[in-house]
Formats: sequence, structure tokens, C-alpha cells
Amino acid sequence: MKDLFGKALLDYQHNNYTEDLITSTNISVDDVLPLPYLFRDFSEMPKLEQEALKRSQGKVLDVGCGSGSHSLYLQNKGLDVKAIDISLGAVKVAKERGVKHVELKNIMKESDTFDTILLLMNGTGVFQKLDLVTAHLKHLKTLLNTNGQILIDSSDIKYMYEDDDGGLWIDTNANYYGELDYFLSYKGEDEEPMKWLYLDFERLQLASQSVRLQCEIVLDGEHFDYLARLS
Repeated sequence: MKDLFGKALLDYQHNNYTEDLITSTNISVDDVLPLPYLFRDFSEMPKLEQEALKRSQGKVLDVGCGSGSHSLYLQNKGLDVKAIDISLGAVKVAKERGVKHVELKNIMKESDTFDTILLLMNGTGVFQKLDLVTAHLKHLKTLLNTNGQILIDSSDIKYMYEDDDGGLWIDTNANYYGELDYFLSYKGEDEEPMKWLYLDFERLQLASQSVRLQCEIVLDGEHFDYLARLS
């Protein structure tokens, strides 16, 4: 991968901000992802993220930390935070911004244990596909200390398949409707497409139960999104 996401974060961090990221999926047109949004403080975060940070306790793992905004907030509250990301640029920026413990790492390579694991900004995206959810949850469970918790958010994107009459045009012979191809471009360059998963709560709950994790909704968002707690 070209790590265009990391390049964009580094540009913003180093005062070279001239353009935003452009994102799209196989079912949606181009959308602008403003770089300042990726450096937001607590007051600018959505309610789901604020609630997750309020509920974080003990030793915390911030999965897909990006620029480190969530980690910095928790670190400033006195929590022991480890941040990981697969973007080298993101890791560099998080370090420069003051996150004390940051590593370039895929979640499936993590082996430490934690009291709270955070997967935010559509945290189920890292699962990539529906048939990989159980394997990821099994692994995440091994990273939990006694009485530990996973705080994860996602959205049920069924609404994106509605026609003007309120009917659904989901192909029942195709893959799960929340499995998307995710495209990102920056300054005229295109990143390699990624698999990205939006997971409805019912399927998350079923997968959690299959690996003996309790799963409950903590908070519903304003647009088909939710924050869940697994324990």
C-alpha cells in the first residue's frame, strides 16, 4: 500500500495542509474526508466516541489509532494507553503528537492484554469481511484481562440500498451487504482498494455469543450507527 492516509496525516501535522482525503465505496460516490477532522479534540468527537472514551478504564489498547486523538485524551486522563495502526504515517504522527506508546501493528499480531480495547470510527471495518468476524473476536478475547471490555462502533448500512419507494435492492445471492470495497485518494494518487466491513448489531451479537462474549448496545447514534460493549 502507498499509505496515502499516513501521508495526508503527516502533511497536516507538518503544516503542509492543502487538500483533503477523498473516499468512496463500491456503492457510494466520492466524499471528502477533511484532514482537520482526524485531529479533533474530545469536544468535536461524535457522542459514540465520547461515550466510549468515558467508559475506558485500566490499560487501554487503541486499535487503528490514526493521528492519536483518542489515545491522547485517555493518556491525559492518566490511563495507560497502547496505540496501534497499520499506517506508518499515522504511527509517526501519533508519536509526534505525544502518544507515549505507539506501534506499527495489525491487531491480529497483538499479544499484550488489556482492560479496555477500543475499535472506533467504524471499528468493525478492521474485520474486513463477515466470515472473518469470529476469528477476530476470538483473538480479541485472548487480549482481555479479567473483567475486560471491548468498545466498538459500527453502522447498519442497509439504508444505503433503499430505493425511492422504500424497498431494498440488496442482491441476496451476493456477499453480506455490509462488505464494501473502500477507495481512498489523495493529491491525485489512488490507494489500493481495501475491504471494509460495516456490521449490523444483530450479526455482531451472534458472532460474539459464538465465542462466549457478552454483547450489548451502549448507545445508539443519530444515523443507524451504534456503540457496543463486549465483555
